[in-house]
Amino acid sequence: MILFPAIDLKDGACVRLKLGLMDEATVYNADPAGQAGAFRDVGFTHLHVVDLNGAFAGRAMNEPAVEAILAAVGSAMKVQLGGGIRTMADIERWLEKGLSRVILGTVAVRDPDLVRAAAGRFPGQIAVGIDAKGGKVAVEGWAETSELSAVDLARRFEDAGVSAIVYTDIDRDGILAGINWESTIALAEAVAVPVIASGGLASIADVERMTQPDARRLEGAISGRALYDGRLDAAEALRVLAGKG
Repeated sequence: MILFPAIDLKDGACVRLKLGLMDEATVYNADPAGQAGAFRDVGFTHLHVVDLNGAFAGRAMNEPAVEAILAAVGSAMKVQLGGGIRTMADIERWLEKGLSRVILGTVAVRDPDLVRAAAGRFPGQIAVGIDAKGGKVAVEGWAETSELSAVDLARRFEDAGVSAIVYTDIDRDGILAGINWESTIALAEAVAVPVIASGGLASIADVERMTQPDARRLEGAISGRALYDGRLDAAEALRVLAGKG
């Protein structure tokens, strides 16, 4: 079970949004590479990065910051990136830069054939990002909500070879309300692809919840604001997960 600390990039800085709203951004660190190094030093082995500007623009907007993060952590952390990755050329370019995995969100709705082709070409390095609001999939940086349910979208890629589904409950994101375990576990049980929980992780109780038997289908969970605010002690969280195997 993996705990992914999150670095969300807006205008080159490390921020956290509230409910996915770009004008509700709190800047936590102007040095994302330094923040990545701090996560590495405390013992995290994986890192979740989102190019928030890129998610809205449909293209990379924080590339220098991502490159600095990759340089800072080297081979010590596996870094996955989402936000604005919309073409095969984008996917290939980012993987060549040293990412362990790219996350395809909007394009999974708009161009599922691209996701399938990428998963075949880069086995183990393609994840699908499913961001849901009220159970419906949101796209274009959460600015638009489709009529597609999270489960229906996930099932489209069950046989595609994607390595994971990153499931974000937008209604919980950034407000420390706790992960929506009911919908997350329901999704994990509905598909064969491992699911990563995102949105709302609030405390060590959520980390302990990750270790329960019904969460065994999860690959892990993502934590953002709770780590930055100090509500979640990183060392304690890692000890809990290590103790549960």
